[in-house]
Amino acid sequence: MLMFADYKFLYLLLLIPVFLVGYGLLRYLRSRRVKALGDPALVQALMPSWSPAKGWIRVVLFCLAFAFFAIGLARPRTGAKLAERTTRGAEIIVALDVSNSMLAQDYSPNRLERAKLSISRLTDRLQEDRIGLVIFAGTSFVQLPVTTDYVSAKMFLSSIDTGSIPVQGTAIGDAIRLSIKSFSAQSEKSRVIVVISDGENHEDDPVEAARQAAELGIKVYTIGVGSAEGQPIPLEGGLMKDKDGNIVVTRLDEETLRQVARAGNGAYIHAGGEEFGLNPIIQDIRRMEDEEFGSVVFEEYDEQYMYFFGIALALFVLQMLLGERKPRRKLFEV
Repeated sequence: MLMFADYKFLYLLLLIPVFLVGYGLLRYLRSRRVKALGDPALVQALMPSWSPAKGWIRVVLFCLAFAFFAIGLARPRTGAKLAERTTRGAEIIVALDVSNSMLAQDYSPNRLERAKLSISRLTDRLQEDRIGLVIFAGTSFVQLPVTTDYVSAKMFLSSIDTGSIPVQGTAIGDAIRLSIKSFSAQSEKSRVIVVISDGENHEDDPVEAARQAAELGIKVYTIGVGSAEGQPIPLEGGLMKDKDGNIVVTRLDEETLRQVARAGNGAYIHAGGEEFGLNPIIQDIRRMEDEEFGSVVFEEYDEQYMYFFGIALALFVLQMLLGERKPRRKLFEV
């Protein structure tokens, strides 16, 4: 399987349509100037050696060369073999509330997007720790099993919205129980669950679930999202209303989240500031005893970029040698 070490260079391929459109525009402007000089057929007769077709052939060759060069910059490579690697760290499962109340705009642009940004920044600060992602509303779902692939974690995170869980509600207890089951079999000591929610309208017993986690040696932290004053919930171009037509206001339930954190031997933090309350949790994780994790990864990649650079160089040279004039002599002359 072909993989790319620096895939961001692949965005250079988007310039190829620009080159083609730009050259087409230059040819159009040139034809306009020729018409201004006089009869196009007469002007063409005065330039018998100029080949219109060769101009397009040259620009197509340039685009192909540029494409191979951009792919070479992205460093394509193949995995030579699988190897087992040992890492040390903690396992962290983030349980993220994706109910409609997370659309409230206590934070910019809203609670959910602000929480996703903070989780993304959390992955930037991890070293060899493993991270997993559970999303919940009225039910729970494992969005990402525990992994050290932080790039994939960000990709999965970016796809989350309030439609990711069709059943509405706030089943924090179910999310904690699913998180407990989602830790790897290798993990025994340094295990952490971080619940990010407004805590409102919880439908089960999250305190009992947190107590079960603590009995297994898992710490449960809670981050409260929202404000005590409350905010309306934007929905479908308006504001969410109840069955009586009243605007629904969602408020942060700090007391429930405090009880969950207390039962889980963790801590409750009200989300605020740039780091969204994650700094104290990161500091606690750093004080935990690191565990050893064994994983199978691709190592000793076979680099392929030199082949792409070679093809690009050959095409660039061919494009420069081709020229835009017709050949002086025909291959077969009668």
